[in-house]
Amino acid sequence: MPTPSMEDYLERIYKLIDEKGYARVSDIAEGLEVHPSSVTKMIQKLDKDEYLIYEKYRGLVLTTKGKKVGKRLVDRHKLLEEFLAMIGVQEQNIYRDVEGIEHHLSWDSITCIESLVEFFRRDPSRIQALNEIHQELYSES
Repeated sequence: MPTPSMEDYLERIYKLIDEKGYARVSDIAEGLEVHPSSVTKMIQKLDKDEYLIYEKYRGLVLTTKGKKVGKRLVDRHKLLEEFLAMIGVQEQNIYRDVEGIEHHLSWDSITCIESLVEFFRRDPSRIQALNEIHQELYSES
């Protein structure tokens, strides 16, 4: 099981490969706001744990295990962004909030949130009702 830090790297690497077709140390460092030397150390650890294959000066590729975990992490992130938007969290807070909670939720909680999001999607009037309750509660204070 990857650590929260490993998850951040795998998620970033997966997204870079999906968007650009490759992931360079410099791109990973820039996206995570860390030093390239930290990226290299983590890549070596991810290689050792068989999430990716890294060859110095040649780049990296995700293994099947790494792709599966990376996709799951990207999907979790998107789900939590959608959920927070759906329940009325202000847009400027969503990304930071997701970054703050995504590693602290169990996969059981993620599955339950996914069910709740689907519940709201199936009947948009439910979101409207939630928004009305939100308005009532916060217009009184």
